[in-house]
Order: sequence, then structure tokens, then C-alpha cells
Amino acid sequence: MLAQIQFRDVTLGYDRHPAVHHLDGEVAQGALLAVIGPNGAGKSTLFRGLAGILKPLAGSIDLGGLDIRDIAYLPQTADIDRSFPISVFDFVGTGLWRATGFFGGMGKLARDKIARALAAVGLNGFENRSIGTLSGGQMQRMLFARVLLQDARLIVLDEPFNAIDAKTSADLLALVRRWHAEGRTVLAALHDMELVRANFPETLLLARGPVAWGATAQVLTAENLAEARRMCEAFDDTAAACIVHDLPSRAA
Repeated sequence: MLAQIQFRDVTLGYDRHPAVHHLDGEVAQGALLAVIGPNGAGKSTLFRGLAGILKPLAGSIDLGGLDIRDIAYLPQTADIDRSFPISVFDFVGTGLWRATGFFGGMGKLARDKIARALAAVGLNGFENRSIGTLSGGQMQRMLFARVLLQDARLIVLDEPFNAIDAKTSADLLALVRRWHAEGRTVLAALHDMELVRANFPETLLLARGPVAWGATAQVLTAENLAEARRMCEAFDDTAAACIVHDLPSRAA
């Protein structure tokens, strides 16, 4: 299968301080890949590099000819300014900027697309609500609606199921499966090992550097997760906050 993404000895970081070291590998077109690792392992940094927000300090990321507009990036909700005065409808509508431009008009076709996206994520009736009034689960549904409108070939999801209820998680996971079935390439940073085992055939275990990458059952072993913890502790003296969230109850 064709490679959608190729990492060539990539190092990413901030102010010349590396957060992800020497990552090599490729993601096949149409892959469904979980990226897991301890807190501070570099998952968000890696995704910002994929989205073009960060340029590599060294090495390169080859996106297989994709334009940056072909990438849909769902950030962590903590990165969203909830005080910004914008309605749910208008926020979701920013997902159409690729087609309309920043100053494009919002005609009936566009408004219908936004309405359908909101319906698809269960946010009917929330169109005029300010984004600052949304719960955590509603915020995630809104972010997924924007990704739906972007109609991207590469979808990058940073902690998409963090701190949301089981019903919202199940609904949004169904959208991830739909994107995968459509042949889109999907990467998601996750913490829930059982969710990864049940739904993601491939996993990258990251702890500033790559620990293991391959079939999920071969990556999520007690040995690999312990190694990720050890690598994290080596980078961070405050190791108590830098842990793998659940060691497997069995060796995968």
C-alpha cells in the first residue's frame, strides 16, 4: 500500500528544545493508527508537526503530495479559546474555509452542509449557542462536525475521547470508523488502551522517541509500556506525573 506519511529521522520541539526525537517510519494511505504514550511523550508535538504548525528541527515529514488543506487537525479542547465570541454554527462553518476561503460567502449550500454536520454529531438545536457554554462532550462533538466539513484525506485527532462520557465517545468513534472505511488516513492520540485494542489495528508507542510501532497487539505489551515509562522518567524528574495510564492485564 502507498505511504501517506513518511517520517525521516524527524526531531520536533520548541525553542530548539526537542520534544520528539529521531522518528523514522511510514503511515500507509488509509491507515487507522493510534499514537499512545505517557504524558509529555510528544504526541501533541508530533501532531502539530503533521498539521504544519511546527516545522521539524531536523529530518523531514513527507506527506505524499498532500497539501496542508488536505489535512484536518482536531486539537485538544484545552487549545480552544472558549471565550472567543463565536456561535457553534459559525465555528463549525470554519471547516469550509478550504472551499470558500476565509472571506467566502455563506450561501444556502454551505449552510445546509453545516446543518447536516451538526446533525451527524447530535448537535441539532445548538446552532446559536456560544462555544463557551458547551460541555466537554458537546465541544468534542462540535470539533468533529468541523472535521466532517473539511472532507480531508488525512485526519489528525489529538485526544479526541478525553474527558467525555461513554455515549459521546461511542458516537464519535463511529465517525472515526466511517472515515477509515472511506479510505481516509486517520491518526489519533489516545490514552485508553482497551479502546485502542478494540478499534485501532496499528499503534505507535511514543516516549519522546519511538518505543514500538506496528500491529497493536505486538506494541501494547507490558514490556513496551514499561520501557515507555522508563524513557519518560529519563526525560522528566517529576516522574509521578509522567506515567503510562494502564499497564495491560495480560501480555498482548
